[in-house]
Amino acid sequence: MQVSAVIPAFNEEETIAATVLALQSVSAVNEIVVVDDGSWDMTSKKAREAGAAVVSLPRNTGKAGALAAGVKQARGEILCFVDADLGPSAAEFACLIPPVVTGQADMVIAAFSPASHRGGFGLVKNLARAAIRLGGGFHSTCPLSGQRVLRREVWEKAGYGLRGFGVEVGLTISSLRHGFRVCEIPVAMTHRETGRDLAGFVHRARQFVDVARTCGYLWLKQRERS
Repeated sequence: MQVSAVIPAFNEEETIAATVLALQSVSAVNEIVVVDDGSWDMTSKKAREAGAAVVSLPRNTGKAGALAAGVKQARGEILCFVDADLGPSAAEFACLIPPVVTGQADMVIAAFSPASHRGGFGLVKNLARAAIRLGGGFHSTCPLSGQRVLRREVWEKAGYGLRGFGVEVGLTISSLRHGFRVCEIPVAMTHRETGRDLAGFVHRARQFVDVARTCGYLWLKQRERS
C-alpha cells in the first residue's frame, strides 16, 4: 500500500530540506510531495535538492489549498500531512503510519507534548477543542495538530470545502461525522513555536478567524443535511 507525504510550505527554506530528509528515513513513505505555496525564497530549490517532488503554486493559497494541490499530485492510498518546519522530528511519522496501514484507524493525529513556553492565551485551541467535542463527540488533546496520517478516502469525503488554517479542525469534525475512526498518538515532534510578539498574535488571530469560519461552514452543512 503506497504512502505519500504531502508538505505544504510557505517560505520554509531553512527547514524544508531537513524535513524531507527525515521523511526519507521512514521506510513506509514511498513518495514526498512538497507544495510551494507561493514562496518568494528558495523553498522549491531546497526541496528538490533534498529529493522531493515539488508543486509550485503561483500565489499563496493558504494551507488547505496547498494540501489539496499536494493530494492531487500524490499517488498514495495513504496520505501523510506534514508541516514543513518539523525538521528531523518528521521521522516520528514512523509511529503514526502503522495504525492506518493495518486498518486500525482511518486517520491518526499526532499529539504533541505541551509547548516549552506559552504563546497565546489558548483561545484558538479552546475554540477548536470545543468545536470538535460538540461537532464530532471526540475529546481532542491536540485539536490544531497538522501532523496526520489518513486514508485518501477520508480527505475526499471529509476535506471538501475546507479553507485556510481551519483545515485541521474541519477535517477532524467532518471525518467523525462521516463515521471515520480517528485517534491521537503521542509523539516527540518539535516545530517552530509562535511567541508573544506581534507576529505571533497576528498569526493566532488569523487562526481564530479561520477556525471560527470553518466551524460555521460545517454547522450550516449539517443543518442542510438535517
